[in-house]
Amino acid sequence: MNFTIDQRKTTITDIERNYSKDNLPDIQVGDTVKIGIMIKEGNKERIQYAQGVVISKHKAYLNTTITIRKVLQGVGVERVYLIHSPRIQTITIIRRSKVRRAKLYYLRNRSGKATRLKQKFI
Repeated sequence: MNFTIDQRKTTITDIERNYSKDNLPDIQVGDTVKIGIMIKEGNKERIQYAQGVVISKHKAYLNTTITIRKVLQGVGVERVYLIHSPRIQTITIIRRSKVRRAKLYYLRNRSGKATRLKQKFI
């Protein structure tokens, strides 16, 4: 019985290894990132960039997601991105910030200058 469970786990990890991306930067909560997403409009495909602060990260091997928060026209917008998705072309880290929390959900209640994070120099 245990043999089949162990064999199934190794099979799943082998499959996930084929689809995972190796060239991803080390994304941490508090980073300001720029993500290039492949958008299909009719017959054309183009890359649309989204920039924002990473407020949470959920690690689950191939299903690893990050939540990006940005303010558009005075309205806060959050979007969850699957970082191993084939639709995501590029992820670049623009700025690193010093944070003391694993999730930055408190930024939802703040506006203006209160949303600024201290920059971390490496």
